[in-house]
Amino acid sequence: MPAPLLPLLLAVPLPQENNQPPAGFTALFDGRSLAGWRGRPHLAPGTEEAWPEDERREQQAAWNQDRDAHWRVEDGAIVNDGQGVFLTTVRDYGDFELWVDYRTVPLADSGIYLRATPQVQIWDTREEGGKWSLGADRGSGGLWNNQGEGRFPRVLADRPFGEWNRFRILMVGERVWVWLNGWETVSGARLENYWDREAPLPRYGPIQLQTHGGEIRWRNLFLREIGPEEANRILARRADEGFRPLFTGRDLCGWMGATDGYEVVEGALQCRSGHGGTLATEEEFGDFIARLEIRIPPGGNNGLAIRWPGEGDPAYSGMCELQVLDNTSARYAGLKPWQYHGSVYGMVPAARGYLRPPGTWNFQEVRIQGSRIEVELNGFRILAADLDAVETTPDGREHPGKGLRRGHFGLAGHGDPVAFRNIRIRPLD
Repeated sequence: MPAPLLPLLLAVPLPQENNQPPAGFTALFDGRSLAGWRGRPHLAPGTEEAWPEDERREQQAAWNQDRDAHWRVEDGAIVNDGQGVFLTTVRDYGDFELWVDYRTVPLADSGIYLRATPQVQIWDTREEGGKWSLGADRGSGGLWNNQGEGRFPRVLADRPFGEWNRFRILMVGERVWVWLNGWETVSGARLENYWDREAPLPRYGPIQLQTHGGEIRWRNLFLREIGPEEANRILARRADEGFRPLFTGRDLCGWMGATDGYEVVEGALQCRSGHGGTLATEEEFGDFIARLEIRIPPGGNNGLAIRWPGEGDPAYSGMCELQVLDNTSARYAGLKPWQYHGSVYGMVPAARGYLRPPGTWNFQEVRIQGSRIEVELNGFRILAADLDAVETTPDGREHPGKGLRRGHFGLAGHGDPVAFRNIRIRPLD
């Protein structure tokens, strides 16, 4: 068995016992009652919110009655008999670090739903458990409902039946890291949206403890919410090999074009109010991944120029312009879907609802490979498109540059003081 992988970024607190949280964490279970938990079955996020209030209250009362029939507290642990609704936090959570201890029995399997989405898997890993055909032989701690990365754990780390196991789970956007008994089983994989695989996960949702046919016990459930600055650091460090800076943080060395339209303010590259234009790297790129942080003032507007030839409007002369915009501004209430943040301007709309409030730094990753573009915002994939497949553009205009396979990377300013920092790139070709 390989040596345990070091925990990601964070100074890991010493986990506490007896349901007493370590510093900075909140106990989700007080050791005595199910306070803070409700019953809820396997349902898509937000399902009950669409119901009339009376219906929602009636259904929740029924779920809680089912909870009380199958869940209990015994000797400082939550015990489930293998049946009934899932135990679900009353509160919703966004980005967080979660500690969970569990102990289960032969032939059972279970899991932990993150933002009401399945799941960090718990198996009976023995052959006699009967689920090797599903991957149980590879161990617990994978994102089993994924179809790609993260589906199976990187190492089998389960302890024998009768012993307690300990999860540490880190979730930022859709990105998930899992450690089981100190071994890293998932390393920053996207938790796929089981309910709609073409859509990003919701920003917020409850944590659910699954029931699945056999007794399972839970204790030492501790959670720490993660703020934007820490979330950005975690995302920036994910698989960061091969990235190099494009901006020094001091001057515009290595940049060309509208150099008089931008200035360096407190280590960030910021568009001058009332100015703008396209500021681009002197270097050209083909396929690449770019990572950067973006701070948009109220009503702010800018863009990322992709494979820009050095002249013309990058939304048309370049492969595309990826929109940078304050989606919440009343100033933009009448925009077309392909004009909001993260969209391929004029061609492909991005999912909305994943920007942080104006004035807050956002982390964005852009992957360009051939004709394909993916945009990840604050850990959520908000756009995945193949521009070669766009035959009729929604804006009704020609985009002659969309087939370009090489060009400059840049910022397309529109007179608002939008700021950029920690701009890095990893060429893929």
